[in-house]
Amino acid sequence: MSEPSYEELKAKVAELEKQAQGRKKGVLDFKVSEKGGVSVYGLGRFPVTLYYEQWIRLLDQANPIREFMEENKSRLKMKEG
Repeated sequence: MSEPSYEELKAKVAELEKQAQGRKKGVLDFKVSEKGGVSVYGLGRFPVTLYYEQWIRLLDQANPIREFMEENKSRLKMKEG
């Protein structure tokens, strides 16, 4: 496989910059990873990736997680802004 040309690299950088500008802060984006997991982008610096069964287990616990967070809210760090 040959090295990409300068023009090809330049076009790829422009495409990536355009994609980055299109992302709005606070908007979540979902993708299927190469290994078949579901990745959530937009929560932080890195995506959160779990497999199907893990997402189902986590989502099934949504109410207990919310209750736990409310009970411990005074000890949790909140992001400003």
